[in-house]
Amino acid sequence: MSGPTLVIELAEPLSPAALRRFRALMVGLSSHFEERRPWFFDVNVSAERLGVQDDWKDDSHRPFLVYLMGPGVGDESTFEAEHADEPEVEAVLCFRPTHAVNVSASCNREIDHVVTALLTAAVMDVIGGVANAELLDGQAPVVAGLPGVLGIADDGWTALGTAEFLRAWAGHPAFRLVK
Repeated sequence: MSGPTLVIELAEPLSPAALRRFRALMVGLSSHFEERRPWFFDVNVSAERLGVQDDWKDDSHRPFLVYLMGPGVGDESTFEAEHADEPEVEAVLCFRPTHAVNVSASCNREIDHVVTALLTAAVMDVIGGVANAELLDGQAPVVAGLPGVLGIADDGWTALGTAEFLRAWAGHPAFRLVK
């Protein structure tokens, strides 16, 4: 991936009903939809369907890989490697993640950062979880005061929060995700 990525941490495996809502959301937001394996979606997401005005004057259908990972669903080794040593994150979450959803943009324009945050928030609206966002140098003080922030971990390099946090951050003038 050449663009930003956000992760949704999950306290337990998704129920069959949550998995159906997740898939239905991805189909509904997408102008291109391919399910490469169960719960691994290659999609083009309409920025307008997420409430983003097309001020970028380019194709507003942004390419993403959105996928569930963890035991029994795929990418187990990646999940384990990414969650191997996160005591501060787990302390803020008050749980050890069992699964996660990655939302990864394929492009790195300003619109891709905004759509990544809003798409992640939309997924959280249907499956729950906590957003795990890497921060750029100096962003922690800006992010810490936003609504929906559950905590800052890793000496100011990781923000954990709700869908409300992602929406508030995407609207902030200092918003930018880590590529």
